[in-house]
Amino acid sequence: MASITQDMRYRLSLIRFAEKYGVSKAAIKYKTNRQYIYRWKRRYDGTIESLRDRSRRPHHHPNQHTPEEIKLIQDMRRRNPHSGLVVFWVKLMQRGYKRSIPGLYRFLKKQGILAQKLPNPKYIPKPYEQMKYP
Repeated sequence: MASITQDMRYRLSLIRFAEKYGVSKAAIKYKTNRQYIYRWKRRYDGTIESLRDRSRRPHHHPNQHTPEEIKLIQDMRRRNPHSGLVVFWVKLMQRGYKRSIPGLYRFLKKQGILAQKLPNPKYIPKPYEQMKYP
């Protein structure tokens, strides 16, 4: 990206001031701590692009469900669309699923395949005998 953000300009002026007058004076003037200044000085390589914020996105998810587990869950949910969370989890455990109930719940919610609630049965009034008056 070619745009220079306000934060990048701030960091550049902070680093230049720190190089000229020292980190402690820069921390006092810019109302920040010295560790913050040292971090940006270490990262700064002479280009303003090095002062850009880095992505916080994780590089990998080591505990995510494996494709085999996902297939097992989807196949089981297709066969048991109305079973509750705990019953469904027990059936999965019998087939080799090793994760906890909250982990299963989060996965089902994310995939949008939580148990489908059956509609309440329609009320059908019972036939009754007509009163016989004496």
